[in-house]
Amino acid sequence: MKRAAIFLALLALPSVLQAAPAAAPAAKPVLGQHDSNARIDISADSFQADLNAKTATYTGNVIVTQADMKLRANTVKVTTVNDKADKVTASGNVVVDSPKSGTATGDNGIYSVVPRTVVMTGNVVLKKGKDVMRGAQLTVNLATGQAVLGGGVKGQAGTQGSTRVQGVFTPNSQ
Repeated sequence: MKRAAIFLALLALPSVLQAAPAAAPAAKPVLGQHDSNARIDISADSFQADLNAKTATYTGNVIVTQADMKLRANTVKVTTVNDKADKVTASGNVVVDSPKSGTATGDNGIYSVVPRTVVMTGNVVLKKGKDVMRGAQLTVNLATGQAVLGGGVKGQAGTQGSTRVQGVFTPNSQ
């Protein structure tokens, strides 16, 4: 019975990990020309499915790859609604790399599929080339292309040092 449950969970993964529903309006990609319909590959040290809670949890050196974008984290949990991915939660040393957009790091990240939003929290750092931005929380709306990087609240847990958004930009040298 246990093997059957694991097998069913594995069969459900392709539909669980689909990108935004086909009915979602086409939007200009925020992250370069990323193909959100490309195949998603996941590798991890371990996998656990909870069919009752409709979750799939990958732990230990998790790597999620889609087209040229790669996410690394200690743990990635996928929650489904109606056999489709609803929320993807990454925690612990979250790193998102894209050759076109640069690198974003943070302590945690949540991708909410239907509203197409990404929220990264905890020591967020954005890097592209020599340009660097830092803050406590990054919110990106993939449908509209708008992003907001916010500072932390003084005294808030996890906000060491400055609580303001910081940026360092290096002009292109000729």
